[in-house]
Amino acid sequence: MAYVFGKNAEQVFTNPILGGDHPDPTIVRDGNDYYMTHSSFEYLPGLTVYHSNDLVNWEPISYALRKNLGSVWAPDICKHNGKYYIYFTVSKGNDDFYNYVVTSKSPYGPWSDPVDLKVGNWIDPSHVYDEGKNVRWLFMSGGHRIRLSDDGLSTIGKMEKVYDGWQIPPDWTVEGKALEGPKVKKIGDYYYFLNAEGGTAGPATTHMAIVARSKSVDGPWENSPINPLIHTYCNVEKWWSKGHASLIDTPDGKWWAVYHAYNKDRLNQGRQTLLEPIEITSDGWLKAPTGAEVVHPLAKPVIEENQKREKKISSKIGGKKITGEYDFAKSLSDFRIGKEWKGWKGIQANRFNIKAKAITIEGKGDNPASASPLMFVAPDVNYEMSAKFEIEGNAEAGLVLYYNEYFFVGLGCDKNKVTCWRRGQRRDKGHNRLGKDFWLKLRFEDQVVTGYMSRDGKEWYQMQWGLEVSGYNHNTLSAFLSLLPGVYCSGKGKVSVSCFQYKKLPNDNVY
Repeated sequence: MAYVFGKNAEQVFTNPILGGDHPDPTIVRDGNDYYMTHSSFEYLPGLTVYHSNDLVNWEPISYALRKNLGSVWAPDICKHNGKYYIYFTVSKGNDDFYNYVVTSKSPYGPWSDPVDLKVGNWIDPSHVYDEGKNVRWLFMSGGHRIRLSDDGLSTIGKMEKVYDGWQIPPDWTVEGKALEGPKVKKIGDYYYFLNAEGGTAGPATTHMAIVARSKSVDGPWENSPINPLIHTYCNVEKWWSKGHASLIDTPDGKWWAVYHAYNKDRLNQGRQTLLEPIEITSDGWLKAPTGAEVVHPLAKPVIEENQKREKKISSKIGGKKITGEYDFAKSLSDFRIGKEWKGWKGIQANRFNIKAKAITIEGKGDNPASASPLMFVAPDVNYEMSAKFEIEGNAEAGLVLYYNEYFFVGLGCDKNKVTCWRRGQRRDKGHNRLGKDFWLKLRFEDQVVTGYMSRDGKEWYQMQWGLEVSGYNHNTLSAFLSLLPGVYCSGKGKVSVSCFQYKKLPNDNVY
C-alpha cells in the first residue's frame, strides 16, 4: 500500500480524475504525453480527446467525430507507425452494431472522416499489434478478434473466437456474462488481456475488469488466479460498477489502471473516470492493491518538477476550470464547441455567434428536446448555474438539465410567459413579468432541482416547481446517459446569453 495516503498535498490526487460523465476511458502514452477519449453516445461533436502530462490533470484538445452516426460506444485510441487511430462502435439500437475508425497525424487533429470497417455483431474494438509477426489485430467483444490490414483501415479474413472469459462465481450478483471492453498490453514477456465482465450497470457489484495472459497474441490465454483486477464488492463502497479498465505506464516503469465507475450517491452523473496503481506480483500477475481505498488520496503517478498547480482539472468550460466558479462572460474568446460544449445528436455551427461577451443562439424546434441544447459535463455532485438572457423574436430560451429528448428538467421564458419543464413536459408558470431581458438560475442540490428568476442577477426569487431527479440514470431510463446541464433556445427567433456562471455547491450530505 505504498502508493496510498500521500502526505504532501502537491504529490497526491483524489479520484475521479475526470468527474462527471466520462465513461469507457481509453488511453495511450506517447513519451511524456498522455491522450484519452471516452464513449460519446448521442452527443456531438463526439470522441473528445484529452491531454495530460501527469495522468491527473486533463485538458480537452480536440474532437474526432463530427457526424451523427448513432450512439458511439467504447472507443480505443492508439498510435501506430506515427499515426493516431480511434476505433469505436456505433449502436443504432436493437443490437444493430457497426464499427468505425478515424485517424490523425496528431491527437490535436484534424481527424479524418469515419471509415466503416464493415464489421457488425460485435462491439468494443481494440487495436492489438503483434510485434513478432508485424500483424495488426482488432480484438472485440465475446473474446473475438479479426485481422486488420496494414493501414488499419479495413479487415482481412473472418472473425475468430480466441477467449472464453473468466468464470464469474455463481453466487455473485451481476447482470450476466457480458464479455466486452477488450484491451491488450504487452509487459515484459507477457501480453495481458483485460476484459470487462458482469454487465455495465444495475447492481453495484455487476461490473469488473478481469485479466488473462499469454506469451503470444495468438494465445492460449490463461486467466489470472486473483481475478477480478477491478471490482466493486459491496454496495456500501462509494464507487459502484467499477470496470472497463485500460492499462497505462509512466516513464519510470510503473503501471496504472484507468477505468470508470458510478458514484453511488449520484448515478445520474454517469460513469466517471478513475485511476489507481497496479502491481506486478512475483509470479507475473497483475494486482490492484488499492481496492475500495481508492476513495482516499493516492500518490500521483507523475510529479513534475515545475508543478506549481494547486488543483486538478476535472473538466473545463470555455477555458476556465470549473472546480470553483466559472465566469462565462470573461472567457467567450475561448468558447470551444466540441471540447467543453456539445449538443444532443449534433450542433449546427451556424446557429451560434460569439461576440461582445455574449453568445447568440438561433432558435430550433419548439422545446428543449428538439432544440439541440448546448451542454457540458459538470464534475460536481452539487452545483448551480445562472445566465442573463435577451430574447429576440418569438424565441423561448432557458436553462436545462438534460438526460434525453424524453426526460429533462428546466426553466425557460419567452417574451410573454414562463415555462417549467418537468420530466420533459411543459408546465405553464404564468406571465413573464420581466419581459425580453431576464436572468435564470438552476440549482442542483442533493438530487433536487430548483429554479430562480431575477431582474438583475442579484436579487432572486424561487419558482415553486422543485423536482427530485435521482431516477434520471441508466438503471431507470437506459441508454447509458447522464444528466447534463446546458442552455437551450427554441422557436422562431434567437437569444443572446451572457454572464453565464457555474458554481460548485457544498456536498456535505454526500458520502
